[in-house]
Amino acid sequence: MNPLNKIIFLSAFLASGFLLILLSCALYNNYKPLWVILIFLLAPLPNIVSSSIDNSRDNFLTFNNNDGNTPSPVQEFCKSLTGFLILSGISLPLTFYHTHLIELGSMVMSILGGLIVYVDIVVFIWFFSEEEEENDDFNF
Repeated sequence: MNPLNKIIFLSAFLASGFLLILLSCALYNNYKPLWVILIFLLAPLPNIVSSSIDNSRDNFLTFNNNDGNTPSPVQEFCKSLTGFLILSGISLPLTFYHTHLIELGSMVMSILGGLIVYVDIVVFIWFFSEEEEENDDFNF
């Protein structure tokens, strides 16, 4: 797939996620679900940081002979933090609904919009982290 097509598809997908979250706020005249945007934007950051740390690490003096098969404590902590943020992004609208701060439609739209934003960021990282093949005859 052409990189321009990937960017156009992912930007439309991201815009639909933001639109759902903003509509969940505007339609019900309650702007508490905007916190979902912040949580789901921060959710992939720990994994990005841990992968960049582990890729730049020199294993010369660490006596690490496992060749990256087992995750390091930094990777495990960052995966746990990402899971905590995703769970928080889902449970915050549920808590708001349970305490009658938002309505059911607002809760559903903010959860779906947040998940769309998170999945879009993960797919964007996945699409553009792959190494391009040098001998690609069809230029896809």
